[in-house]
Amino acid sequence: MRPLPTLLALTAAAAFGGFAATGLRETFDHPAQAAPAPVAAAALPAAAGSLPAAVNGQALPSLAPMLRKVTPAVVSVYSRQTVRVASPLGPFANDPIFRRLFGIPAMPRERVERALGSGVIIDAQRGLVLTNHHVVENADGVSVTLSDGRSVEAEFLGSDPDTDIAVIRIPANNLTAIPLADSDQLAVGDFVVAVGNPYGLGQTVTSGIVSAVGRSGIPVAGFQNFIQTDASINPGNSGGPLVNLQGQLVGINTASFNPQGSMAGNIGLGFAIPINLARSIKDQLIANNGVVKRGTLGLESQDVDARLAKGLGLDAPSGAVVTRVFPGSAAAAAGVQAGDVVLAANGQRIGDSRALHNFEGLQGVGSRVVLDLRRNGKPLQLTATLKEQARNAVGASLDPRLAGATFNELDEGTRQQLRGMGAAGGVQIGTVERGSRAWNNGLRQGDIIFASSSGDFGDLPAFRASFERKPAQLVLGVLRGGDRGQLLMQ
Repeated sequence: MRPLPTLLALTAAAAFGGFAATGLRETFDHPAQAAPAPVAAAALPAAAGSLPAAVNGQALPSLAPMLRKVTPAVVSVYSRQTVRVASPLGPFANDPIFRRLFGIPAMPRERVERALGSGVIIDAQRGLVLTNHHVVENADGVSVTLSDGRSVEAEFLGSDPDTDIAVIRIPANNLTAIPLADSDQLAVGDFVVAVGNPYGLGQTVTSGIVSAVGRSGIPVAGFQNFIQTDASINPGNSGGPLVNLQGQLVGINTASFNPQGSMAGNIGLGFAIPINLARSIKDQLIANNGVVKRGTLGLESQDVDARLAKGLGLDAPSGAVVTRVFPGSAAAAAGVQAGDVVLAANGQRIGDSRALHNFEGLQGVGSRVVLDLRRNGKPLQLTATLKEQARNAVGASLDPRLAGATFNELDEGTRQQLRGMGAAGGVQIGTVERGSRAWNNGLRQGDIIFASSSGDFGDLPAFRASFERKPAQLVLGVLRGGDRGQLLMQ
Protein backbone atom coordinates (compact mmCIF):
# COMPACT_ATOMS: atom_id res chain seq x y z
CA MET A 1 0.00 0.00 0.00
CA ARG A 2 1.30 3.46 -0.82
CA PRO A 3 1.13 6.04 1.98
CA LEU A 4 -1.07 9.11 1.55
CA PRO A 5 -1.88 11.97 3.97
CA THR A 6 -2.98 10.86 7.37
CA LEU A 7 -6.73 10.48 7.87
CA LEU A 8 -8.31 12.48 10.65
CA ALA A 9 -8.79 10.51 13.83
CA LEU A 10 -11.30 7.78 13.06
CA THR A 11 -12.65 7.62 16.56
CA ALA A 12 -14.69 10.79 17.04
CA ALA A 13 -16.25 12.00 20.26
CA ALA A 14 -18.88 14.63 20.81
CA ALA A 15 -17.48 17.49 22.83
CA PHE A 16 -16.20 17.14 26.39
CA GLY A 17 -14.53 14.41 28.40
CA GLY A 18 -13.09 11.17 27.09
CA PHE A 19 -9.50 10.42 26.20
CA ALA A 20 -9.87 10.65 22.43
CA ALA A 21 -12.48 13.39 22.29
CA THR A 22 -11.44 14.56 18.85
CA GLY A 23 -14.20 16.87 17.65
CA LEU A 24 -15.03 17.16 13.98
CA ARG A 25 -14.46 20.91 14.29
CA GLU A 26 -12.51 23.10 16.69
CA THR A 27 -15.71 25.05 17.32
CA PHE A 28 -16.89 22.20 19.55
CA ASP A 29 -15.42 22.03 23.02
CA HIS A 30 -12.65 19.58 23.88
CA PRO A 31 -12.28 17.40 26.98
CA ALA A 32 -11.83 19.08 30.31
CA GLN A 33 -8.86 17.96 32.34
CA ALA A 34 -9.69 15.56 35.13
CA ALA A 35 -8.94 17.06 38.49
CA PRO A 36 -10.92 16.02 41.58
CA ALA A 37 -12.74 19.01 42.97
CA PRO A 38 -14.59 19.52 46.25
CA VAL A 39 -18.33 19.37 45.95
CA ALA A 40 -19.76 22.87 46.15
CA ALA A 41 -23.26 23.99 46.94
CA ALA A 42 -25.55 24.29 43.92
CA ALA A 43 -25.40 27.81 42.50
CA LEU A 44 -28.67 29.58 41.74
CA PRO A 45 -29.23 30.53 38.10
CA ALA A 46 -28.58 34.14 37.25
CA ALA A 47 -31.77 34.33 35.22
CA ALA A 48 -34.07 33.32 38.10
CA GLY A 49 -35.86 36.67 37.94
CA SER A 50 -37.20 35.88 34.48
CA LEU A 51 -38.87 32.63 35.56
CA PRO A 52 -42.67 32.36 35.87
CA ALA A 53 -44.20 33.24 39.22
CA ALA A 54 -45.97 29.88 39.59
CA VAL A 55 -45.70 26.27 38.44
CA ASN A 56 -48.64 23.86 38.80
CA GLY A 57 -50.53 26.60 40.61
CA GLN A 58 -47.89 27.05 43.31
CA ALA A 59 -45.70 30.08 43.78
CA LEU A 60 -42.07 29.46 42.88
CA PRO A 61 -39.96 32.51 43.66
CA SER A 62 -36.80 30.35 43.64
CA LEU A 63 -35.52 27.18 42.04
CA ALA A 64 -33.88 26.15 45.31
CA PRO A 65 -36.69 23.82 46.51
CA MET A 66 -36.64 21.90 43.22
CA LEU A 67 -32.84 21.78 43.13
CA ARG A 68 -32.65 20.34 46.65
CA LYS A 69 -34.43 17.29 45.23
CA VAL A 70 -32.42 17.13 41.98
CA THR A 71 -28.80 17.79 42.91
CA PRO A 72 -28.31 14.66 45.10
CA ALA A 73 -28.84 12.61 41.92
CA VAL A 74 -26.09 14.42 39.98
CA VAL A 75 -22.61 12.90 40.15
CA SER A 76 -19.12 13.65 38.92
CA VAL A 77 -17.65 10.96 36.66
CA TYR A 78 -13.87 10.47 36.56
CA SER A 79 -12.50 8.12 33.90
CA ARG A 80 -8.91 6.96 33.57
CA GLN A 81 -6.91 5.29 30.84
CA THR A 82 -3.36 3.93 30.87
CA VAL A 83 -1.42 4.86 27.73
CA ARG A 84 2.08 3.94 26.59
CA VAL A 85 4.59 6.77 26.45
CA ALA A 86 6.91 6.98 23.47
CA SER A 87 10.49 7.66 24.56
CA PRO A 88 12.57 10.31 22.74
CA LEU A 89 15.46 7.82 22.91
CA GLY A 90 13.65 5.52 20.53
CA PRO A 91 14.92 1.91 20.52
CA PHE A 92 17.66 2.74 23.06
CA ALA A 93 15.15 3.64 25.79
CA ASN A 94 15.03 0.09 27.12
CA ASP A 95 18.75 -0.62 26.80
CA PRO A 96 20.23 -0.62 30.35
CA ILE A 97 23.84 -0.44 29.05
CA PHE A 98 23.01 2.65 26.95
CA ARG A 99 21.28 4.33 29.88
CA ARG A 100 24.16 3.53 32.28
CA LEU A 101 26.77 4.70 29.77
CA PHE A 102 25.17 8.12 29.38
CA GLY A 103 23.72 8.39 32.90
CA ILE A 104 20.11 8.40 31.70
CA PRO A 105 17.55 7.27 34.29
CA ALA A 106 14.92 4.71 33.42
CA MET A 107 11.82 6.37 31.97
CA PRO A 108 8.25 5.31 32.72
CA ARG A 109 6.69 3.47 29.82
CA GLU A 110 3.10 4.28 30.75
CA ARG A 111 1.09 7.14 32.16
CA VAL A 112 -2.49 7.46 33.34
CA GLU A 113 -4.68 10.00 31.58
CA ARG A 114 -7.82 11.20 33.31
CA ALA A 115 -10.99 12.86 32.08
CA LEU A 116 -13.90 14.49 33.86
CA GLY A 117 -17.60 14.52 33.14
CA SER A 118 -20.93 14.40 34.88
CA GLY A 119 -23.65 11.81 35.27
CA VAL A 120 -27.15 11.40 36.64
CA ILE A 121 -28.65 8.62 38.76
CA ILE A 122 -31.85 7.33 37.14
CA ASP A 123 -32.39 4.18 39.23
CA ALA A 124 -31.51 4.39 42.93
CA GLN A 125 -32.27 0.72 43.67
CA ARG A 126 -29.96 -0.63 40.97
CA GLY A 127 -27.45 2.23 41.09
CA LEU A 128 -27.83 3.01 37.38
CA VAL A 129 -26.14 6.18 36.13
CA LEU A 130 -26.44 7.76 32.68
CA THR A 131 -23.53 9.69 31.22
CA ASN A 132 -21.96 10.33 27.80
CA HIS A 133 -20.08 7.70 25.82
CA HIS A 134 -17.24 10.16 25.19
CA VAL A 135 -16.78 10.65 28.95
CA VAL A 136 -15.93 6.97 29.51
CA GLU A 137 -14.65 6.03 26.05
CA ASN A 138 -11.66 3.64 26.15
CA ALA A 139 -11.46 3.99 29.93
CA ASP A 140 -9.67 1.36 32.01
CA GLY A 141 -11.70 2.40 35.03
CA VAL A 142 -14.41 4.83 36.08
CA SER A 143 -15.04 6.33 39.50
CA VAL A 144 -17.99 8.40 40.65
CA THR A 145 -18.16 11.12 43.29
CA LEU A 146 -21.62 11.64 44.78
CA SER A 147 -23.03 15.00 45.84
CA ASP A 148 -22.43 14.10 49.50
CA GLY A 149 -18.72 13.58 48.85
CA ARG A 150 -18.65 9.77 48.71
CA SER A 151 -16.44 8.27 45.99
CA VAL A 152 -17.08 4.80 44.58
CA GLU A 153 -15.76 2.68 41.72
CA ALA A 154 -18.31 2.23 38.92
CA GLU A 155 -19.08 -0.81 36.78
CA PHE A 156 -19.27 -0.14 33.03
CA LEU A 157 -22.44 -1.70 31.56
CA GLY A 158 -22.21 -0.47 27.98
CA SER A 159 -22.20 2.55 25.70
CA ASP A 160 -23.34 3.61 22.24
CA PRO A 161 -20.97 5.94 20.38
CA ASP A 162 -23.61 6.73 17.74
CA THR A 163 -25.89 8.46 20.27
CA ASP A 164 -23.18 9.26 22.85
CA ILE A 165 -24.97 7.46 25.68
CA ALA A 166 -23.26 5.28 28.31
CA VAL A 167 -24.60 3.37 31.31
CA ILE A 168 -22.57 2.67 34.44
CA ARG A 169 -23.57 1.15 37.78
CA ILE A 170 -22.46 2.16 41.27
CA PRO A 171 -22.73 0.02 44.43
CA ALA A 172 -23.50 2.83 46.91
CA ASN A 173 -26.52 2.80 49.22
CA ASN A 174 -28.97 5.61 50.02
CA LEU A 175 -28.97 6.97 46.50
CA THR A 176 -31.35 9.54 45.02
CA ALA A 177 -32.66 9.24 41.46
CA ILE A 178 -34.24 11.84 39.19
CA PRO A 179 -37.70 11.01 37.78
CA LEU A 180 -37.81 10.86 33.99
CA ALA A 181 -40.00 13.19 31.95
CA ASP A 182 -41.50 12.63 28.49
CA SER A 183 -39.10 14.62 26.32
CA ASP A 184 -41.51 14.39 23.37
CA GLN A 185 -43.67 16.91 25.24
CA LEU A 186 -40.91 19.56 25.34
CA ALA A 187 -41.72 22.77 23.50
CA VAL A 188 -39.63 25.72 22.43
CA GLY A 189 -39.73 28.24 25.26
CA ASP A 190 -39.98 25.72 28.10
CA PHE A 191 -37.69 26.60 31.02
CA VAL A 192 -34.88 24.11 31.72
CA VAL A 193 -31.97 23.82 34.16
CA ALA A 194 -28.57 22.19 33.51
CA VAL A 195 -26.58 20.66 36.36
CA GLY A 196 -23.02 19.36 36.22
CA ASN A 197 -19.39 19.82 37.18
CA PRO A 198 -17.98 22.34 34.67
CA TYR A 199 -14.20 22.66 34.60
CA GLY A 200 -14.05 20.59 37.80
CA LEU A 201 -15.37 23.50 39.87
CA GLY A 202 -17.94 21.36 41.65
CA GLN A 203 -21.67 20.99 41.26
CA THR A 204 -23.03 24.00 39.37
CA VAL A 205 -26.48 24.98 38.09
CA THR A 206 -27.36 27.10 35.05
CA SER A 207 -30.79 27.90 33.64
CA GLY A 208 -32.35 28.82 30.31
CA ILE A 209 -35.06 27.80 27.91
CA VAL A 210 -35.50 25.20 25.20
CA SER A 211 -34.31 26.97 22.05
CA ALA A 212 -35.18 24.18 19.61
CA VAL A 213 -36.11 20.49 19.54
CA GLY A 214 -35.29 17.76 17.03
CA ARG A 215 -32.07 19.54 16.10
CA SER A 216 -29.76 17.68 13.68
CA GLY A 217 -27.09 18.61 11.17
CA ILE A 218 -24.76 19.71 13.99
CA PRO A 219 -21.06 19.27 13.09
CA VAL A 220 -20.53 16.50 15.62
CA ALA A 221 -20.50 12.74 15.06
CA GLY A 222 -23.37 10.36 15.59
CA PHE A 223 -27.12 10.17 15.08
CA GLN A 224 -28.72 13.44 16.16
CA ASN A 225 -32.03 14.53 17.64
CA PHE A 226 -30.82 17.19 20.06
CA ILE A 227 -32.60 19.51 22.43
CA GLN A 228 -31.02 22.94 21.93
CA THR A 229 -30.87 25.23 24.96
CA ASP A 230 -29.33 28.54 25.96
CA ALA A 231 -28.56 27.20 29.45
CA SER A 232 -24.77 27.36 29.82
CA ILE A 233 -23.13 23.98 29.13
CA ASN A 234 -19.36 23.87 29.54
CA PRO A 235 -16.57 21.25 29.60
CA GLY A 236 -17.30 18.92 32.49
CA ASN A 237 -21.09 19.28 32.06
CA SER A 238 -21.08 16.32 29.64
CA GLY A 239 -23.36 13.55 30.85
CA GLY A 240 -25.13 15.76 33.38
CA PRO A 241 -28.89 16.31 33.50
CA LEU A 242 -31.09 18.86 31.81
CA VAL A 243 -34.24 19.09 33.95
CA ASN A 244 -37.57 20.90 33.77
CA LEU A 245 -39.04 23.05 36.52
CA GLN A 246 -40.71 20.01 38.06
CA GLY A 247 -37.27 18.49 38.64
CA GLN A 248 -37.80 15.82 35.97
CA LEU A 249 -35.02 14.68 33.65
CA VAL A 250 -35.63 15.82 30.07
CA GLY A 251 -32.16 15.37 28.56
CA ILE A 252 -28.49 14.44 28.93
CA ASN A 253 -26.15 17.39 28.27
CA THR A 254 -23.58 16.56 25.62
CA ALA A 255 -22.15 19.54 23.71
CA SER A 256 -21.98 23.30 23.26
CA PHE A 257 -21.03 25.43 20.31
CA ASN A 258 -19.00 28.60 19.90
CA PRO A 259 -17.53 29.72 16.54
CA GLN A 260 -14.54 31.13 18.45
CA GLY A 261 -13.81 27.83 20.21
CA SER A 262 -14.45 26.62 23.74
CA MET A 263 -12.08 29.09 25.41
CA ALA A 264 -14.16 32.03 24.11
CA GLY A 265 -16.98 31.16 26.51
CA ASN A 266 -20.59 30.11 26.30
CA ILE A 267 -22.84 31.89 23.80
CA GLY A 268 -26.06 30.06 24.53
CA LEU A 269 -25.83 27.17 22.07
CA GLY A 270 -25.98 23.99 24.14
CA PHE A 271 -27.23 20.56 23.12
CA ALA A 272 -28.73 17.69 25.08
CA ILE A 273 -29.85 14.17 24.13
CA PRO A 274 -33.62 13.76 24.75
CA ILE A 275 -34.28 11.44 27.67
CA ASN A 276 -36.75 9.34 25.64
CA LEU A 277 -33.91 8.48 23.26
CA ALA A 278 -31.40 7.99 26.10
CA ARG A 279 -33.83 5.73 27.96
CA SER A 280 -34.35 3.57 24.85
CA ILE A 281 -30.59 3.22 24.36
CA LYS A 282 -30.13 2.43 28.07
CA ASP A 283 -32.75 -0.33 27.94
CA GLN A 284 -31.06 -1.89 24.90
CA LEU A 285 -27.58 -1.73 26.41
CA ILE A 286 -28.77 -3.51 29.54
CA ALA A 287 -30.91 -6.09 27.74
CA ASN A 288 -28.37 -6.89 25.00
CA ASN A 289 -25.13 -7.04 27.02
CA GLY A 290 -23.92 -3.61 25.97
CA VAL A 291 -25.10 -3.76 22.35
CA VAL A 292 -27.64 -1.51 20.60
CA LYS A 293 -29.73 -3.14 17.86
CA ARG A 294 -30.96 -0.64 15.29
CA GLY A 295 -33.76 -0.97 12.81
CA THR A 296 -33.29 -0.32 9.11
CA LEU A 297 -35.47 0.21 6.06
CA GLY A 298 -32.98 -1.62 3.84
CA LEU A 299 -32.60 0.87 1.02
CA GLU A 300 -30.10 3.29 -0.49
CA SER A 301 -30.90 6.86 -1.39
CA GLN A 302 -29.37 10.05 -2.69
CA ASP A 303 -30.14 13.76 -2.42
CA VAL A 304 -32.66 15.39 -4.74
CA ASP A 305 -30.95 18.21 -6.62
CA ALA A 306 -32.65 20.74 -8.91
CA ARG A 307 -32.26 18.53 -11.99
CA LEU A 308 -33.73 15.48 -10.27
CA ALA A 309 -36.54 17.54 -8.76
CA LYS A 310 -37.61 18.69 -12.21
CA GLY A 311 -37.44 15.17 -13.63
CA LEU A 312 -39.38 13.72 -10.67
CA GLY A 313 -42.10 16.35 -10.79
CA LEU A 314 -41.22 17.96 -7.46
CA ASP A 315 -41.85 21.60 -6.65
CA ALA A 316 -38.49 21.98 -4.88
CA PRO A 317 -35.19 20.05 -4.61
CA SER A 318 -35.96 18.32 -1.31
CA GLY A 319 -36.19 14.74 -0.08
CA ALA A 320 -34.25 11.51 -0.58
CA VAL A 321 -34.72 9.59 -3.81
CA VAL A 322 -34.48 5.79 -3.44
CA THR A 323 -31.78 4.35 -5.68
CA ARG A 324 -31.87 0.72 -4.51
CA VAL A 325 -34.13 -1.46 -2.36
CA PHE A 326 -32.49 -4.54 -0.86
CA PRO A 327 -34.34 -7.84 -1.34
CA GLY A 328 -36.10 -9.07 1.80
CA SER A 329 -35.82 -5.69 3.48
CA ALA A 330 -38.46 -3.73 5.38
CA ALA A 331 -38.69 -1.28 2.49
CA ALA A 332 -39.23 -4.10 -0.01
CA ALA A 333 -41.97 -5.62 2.16
CA ALA A 334 -43.68 -2.22 2.38
CA GLY A 335 -43.63 -1.78 -1.39
CA VAL A 336 -41.01 0.94 -1.70
CA GLN A 337 -39.48 1.10 -5.18
CA ALA A 338 -36.38 2.62 -6.71
CA GLY A 339 -37.28 6.11 -7.92
CA ASP A 340 -39.59 6.86 -4.99
CA VAL A 341 -38.83 10.12 -3.21
CA VAL A 342 -39.05 10.07 0.59
CA LEU A 343 -40.36 13.44 1.81
CA ALA A 344 -41.29 12.57 5.40
CA ALA A 345 -41.03 9.73 7.92
CA ASN A 346 -43.49 9.54 10.81
CA GLY A 347 -44.40 13.13 10.01
CA GLN A 348 -40.80 14.31 10.26
CA ARG A 349 -39.58 16.18 7.18
CA ILE A 350 -36.80 14.42 5.26
CA GLY A 351 -34.73 17.05 3.51
CA ASP A 352 -32.02 14.81 2.04
CA SER A 353 -30.50 11.33 2.16
CA ARG A 354 -28.46 12.14 5.29
CA ALA A 355 -31.65 13.15 7.13
CA LEU A 356 -33.23 9.81 6.19
CA HIS A 357 -30.14 7.93 7.38
CA ASN A 358 -30.18 9.89 10.66
CA PHE A 359 -33.88 9.09 11.16
CA GLU A 360 -33.26 5.37 10.61
CA GLY A 361 -30.37 5.35 13.07
CA LEU A 362 -32.66 6.55 15.87
CA GLN A 363 -35.25 3.79 15.37
CA GLY A 364 -35.36 0.42 17.10
CA VAL A 365 -35.97 -3.00 15.59
CA GLY A 366 -39.68 -3.52 14.95
CA SER A 367 -40.50 0.19 14.78
CA ARG A 368 -43.38 1.08 12.46
CA VAL A 369 -42.50 3.93 10.12
CA VAL A 370 -45.02 5.79 7.97
CA LEU A 371 -43.30 7.05 4.82
CA ASP A 372 -44.67 9.96 2.80
CA LEU A 373 -43.45 9.39 -0.74
CA ARG A 374 -43.77 10.88 -4.17
CA ARG A 375 -43.99 8.28 -6.97
CA ASN A 376 -44.31 9.36 -10.60
CA GLY A 377 -45.22 12.82 -9.38
CA LYS A 378 -48.09 11.59 -7.18
CA PRO A 379 -48.21 11.42 -3.35
CA LEU A 380 -48.13 7.96 -1.75
CA GLN A 381 -48.01 6.78 1.85
CA LEU A 382 -46.54 3.41 2.87
CA THR A 383 -45.90 1.81 6.27
CA ALA A 384 -42.75 -0.23 6.95
CA THR A 385 -41.79 -2.32 9.99
CA LEU A 386 -38.06 -1.97 10.47
CA LYS A 387 -35.84 -5.04 10.57
CA GLU A 388 -32.59 -5.46 12.49
CA GLN A 389 -29.58 -3.85 10.92
CA ALA A 390 -26.80 -6.32 10.14
CA ARG A 391 -23.61 -5.67 12.11
CA ASN A 392 -21.20 -8.12 10.45
CA ALA A 393 -20.74 -10.42 7.47
CA VAL A 394 -18.51 -13.39 6.65
CA GLY A 395 -16.17 -12.76 3.74
CA ALA A 396 -16.60 -16.21 2.19
CA SER A 397 -20.35 -15.57 1.83
CA LEU A 398 -19.62 -12.45 -0.21
CA ASP A 399 -16.81 -13.64 -2.46
CA PRO A 400 -14.33 -16.57 -2.26
CA ARG A 401 -11.47 -14.10 -2.55
CA LEU A 402 -12.48 -12.67 0.85
CA ALA A 403 -12.56 -16.04 2.63
CA GLY A 404 -11.11 -15.91 6.15
CA ALA A 405 -12.16 -12.33 6.88
CA THR A 406 -15.18 -10.88 8.65
CA PHE A 407 -16.60 -7.44 7.91
CA ASN A 408 -18.23 -5.15 10.48
CA GLU A 409 -20.50 -2.14 10.25
CA LEU A 410 -18.79 1.16 11.07
CA ASP A 411 -19.91 3.43 13.86
CA GLU A 412 -21.56 6.61 12.64
CA GLY A 413 -18.69 8.87 13.70
CA THR A 414 -16.18 7.00 11.54
CA ARG A 415 -18.62 6.93 8.62
CA GLN A 416 -19.03 10.69 8.80
CA GLN A 417 -15.26 11.14 8.77
CA LEU A 418 -15.03 8.99 5.66
CA ARG A 419 -17.68 11.12 3.98
CA GLY A 420 -15.59 14.13 4.85
CA MET A 421 -12.73 12.72 2.79
CA GLY A 422 -15.00 12.03 -0.18
CA ALA A 423 -15.99 8.39 0.46
CA ALA A 424 -19.64 7.31 0.63
CA GLY A 425 -18.92 5.31 3.78
CA GLY A 426 -17.29 1.97 4.41
CA VAL A 427 -16.96 -1.25 6.39
CA GLN A 428 -14.25 -2.48 8.74
CA ILE A 429 -12.34 -5.74 8.86
CA GLY A 430 -13.26 -7.48 12.11
CA THR A 431 -10.97 -10.53 12.01
CA VAL A 432 -8.67 -12.17 9.47
CA GLU A 433 -7.63 -15.78 9.82
CA ARG A 434 -3.86 -16.08 9.42
CA GLY A 435 -2.95 -17.98 6.27
CA SER A 436 -6.44 -17.59 4.77
CA ARG A 437 -7.10 -16.29 1.29
CA ALA A 438 -8.02 -12.87 2.67
CA TRP A 439 -4.82 -12.82 4.74
CA ASN A 440 -2.67 -13.77 1.76
CA ASN A 441 -4.37 -11.00 -0.22
CA GLY A 442 -3.13 -8.49 2.36
CA LEU A 443 -6.23 -7.77 4.46
CA ARG A 444 -5.63 -7.17 8.16
CA GLN A 445 -7.79 -6.70 11.22
CA GLY A 446 -8.89 -3.08 11.62
CA ASP A 447 -8.59 -2.19 7.93
CA ILE A 448 -11.38 0.06 6.67
CA ILE A 449 -12.70 -0.73 3.20
CA PHE A 450 -14.02 2.48 1.65
CA ALA A 451 -14.23 1.51 -2.04
CA SER A 452 -14.57 -1.65 -4.13
CA SER A 453 -14.65 -2.61 -7.79
CA SER A 454 -17.75 -4.66 -6.91
CA GLY A 455 -19.76 -1.42 -6.83
CA ASP A 456 -20.64 1.62 -4.76
CA PHE A 457 -21.54 1.20 -1.09
CA GLY A 458 -21.90 3.27 2.04
CA ASP A 459 -22.58 0.66 4.68
CA LEU A 460 -22.49 -3.08 5.31
CA PRO A 461 -25.84 -3.97 3.64
CA ALA A 462 -24.82 -2.10 0.51
CA PHE A 463 -21.37 -3.70 0.58
CA ARG A 464 -23.02 -7.13 0.74
CA ALA A 465 -25.44 -6.24 -2.06
CA SER A 466 -22.57 -5.07 -4.29
CA PHE A 467 -21.45 -8.73 -4.59
CA GLU A 468 -24.69 -9.94 -6.16
CA ARG A 469 -22.68 -9.88 -9.38
CA LYS A 470 -19.12 -10.78 -8.51
CA PRO A 471 -16.56 -8.74 -10.48
CA ALA A 472 -13.95 -10.51 -12.58
CA GLN A 473 -11.28 -8.41 -10.87
CA LEU A 474 -11.79 -7.43 -7.24
CA VAL A 475 -9.89 -4.37 -6.04
CA LEU A 476 -10.52 -2.87 -2.59
CA GLY A 477 -9.74 0.66 -1.44
CA VAL A 478 -8.22 0.28 2.03
CA LEU A 479 -7.44 2.63 4.91
CA ARG A 480 -4.88 1.33 7.40
CA GLY A 481 -3.72 3.64 10.13
CA GLY A 482 -2.91 6.88 8.30
CA ASP A 483 -2.31 5.26 4.92
CA ARG A 484 -4.65 4.79 2.01
CA GLY A 485 -4.12 2.36 -0.84
CA GLN A 486 -5.51 -0.43 -2.99
CA LEU A 487 -5.37 -4.21 -2.67
CA LEU A 488 -6.01 -6.67 -5.51
CA MET A 489 -7.88 -9.75 -4.27
CA GLN A 490 -6.53 -12.90 -5.98
